[in-house]
Amino acid sequence: MSKHLTKRSDNYSKWYNELVVKAGLAENSAVRGCMVIKPYGYAIWEKMQQQLDIMFKETGHENAYFPLLVPKHLFEAEEKNAEGFAKECAVVTHYRLKSDDNDKTKLVVDPEAKLEEELVVRPTSEAIIWNTYKNWIQSYRDLPIKINQWANVMRWEMRTRLFLRTAEFLWQEGHTAHETKEEAVEEAILMNNVYAQFAEEYMAMPVIKGKKSESERFAGAEETFCIEALMQDGKALQAGTSHFLGQNFAKAFEVKYANKEGKLDYVWATSWGVSTRLMGALIMSHSDDNGLVLPPKLAPFQVVIVPIYRNQEQFNLVSDKAKTIQKDLQANGITVKFDDRDTHKPGWKFAEYEMKGVPLRIAIGPKDIEKGTVELARRDTLTKSFVSADDVSGTVIQTLEDIQKNLYTKAHNFTTNHTKFIDSYADFKAYIENEGGFAECFWDGSAETEELIKKETKATIRCIISEDDLEGKKCMYSNNPAKAKVLYAKAY
Repeated sequence: MSKHLTKRSDNYSKWYNELVVKAGLAENSAVRGCMVIKPYGYAIWEKMQQQLDIMFKETGHENAYFPLLVPKHLFEAEEKNAEGFAKECAVVTHYRLKSDDNDKTKLVVDPEAKLEEELVVRPTSEAIIWNTYKNWIQSYRDLPIKINQWANVMRWEMRTRLFLRTAEFLWQEGHTAHETKEEAVEEAILMNNVYAQFAEEYMAMPVIKGKKSESERFAGAEETFCIEALMQDGKALQAGTSHFLGQNFAKAFEVKYANKEGKLDYVWATSWGVSTRLMGALIMSHSDDNGLVLPPKLAPFQVVIVPIYRNQEQFNLVSDKAKTIQKDLQANGITVKFDDRDTHKPGWKFAEYEMKGVPLRIAIGPKDIEKGTVELARRDTLTKSFVSADDVSGTVIQTLEDIQKNLYTKAHNFTTNHTKFIDSYADFKAYIENEGGFAECFWDGSAETEELIKKETKATIRCIISEDDLEGKKCMYSNNPAKAKVLYAKAY
């Protein structure tokens, strides 16, 4: 299977597209720009979702659900947010179809079923949620509100790629309301830290934390915090964002509370989210020319057992041992698949699970049983070893931990080796064009400089990493006094 996968060095984009399909993660659908997430891909997303949900609840958040459709007047209420998403909106104008008078086999929009008010298919949910919060908040006793929603959204993207940018995608969006500015800022930073922890501890993907420049902020936010990751082709990927919304949405929807002195004031807000784009980040962080490579903590199954036999007698012998090992591993909290299909040969199965990125493969045959061993194959290093059948669980537990650490270390080293401080614009252009990666630079803080660099190099400010200790520092591009140290890269 892997022999038919384009090499990363030949065409990274084609490699990615082929891998998503060949590993059984997702495929394009009949709806332009939308994808079908297949069971194996959805199983990975479920593991992400389950762990994030635990982390959200540990920080005091509750899940709720809000409507998919947003009345247009509500969507327009916060001007910056509406303007920022207006070009990506899908809009419902009618609620019924009818048979075509000229061709009864076809359906057409019923002109008599026009909605009194158009409905926007949510590109994000601030509008409908803050209109709801208006009814939930009267007093400081009602605060804070910490709600998360698992949902789908629609953003009418013209150029799409599976997981990385699709018209419809799955995500979670947190929306919180607070009594003070300080509480809201603290919340936005906290959730950005939660995303970073998840990326590094579960995805084995190192990230850089920072905040966005004004031009890159979420529409309607006063500050956007983010995590940025570096993919193997030297491009950055925004893996998560958390927004301090100030009182903008509270004012747009008249959400006030009576404080402890009895005076009315507008509440303070945040929103934050990650999406199925994390699937793309996971794929590109670790996978190789042989297929998908998954960190054990997110693999749908961490171990696959493949029996090797020639006849029914051997199968019975091997199967009994395999099931004993499977049961023991599962008792130790390890997810295991025993592939006893007789429709495919062991070599085909080896190639399939290599393509699917299963962290560990155990092969057992009659000779292995005689010797009291099993063959253990690691997906991350493609190495094999024979281990005692009596201590498979102990070896597997330790090896899975080693794989998780190894993937993070490898990705961390890659990021470190492809991050460079640059103070010359000529060097910057050469680096971005020929090497790729993160470039740490000083910036004068002006939108004009930011836009000119983007126009000339296609590199953007991924995040502001520091605004301290800038005395005597000069902007790489303009040579004007620096206002911040930033991270530049070409990005997805």
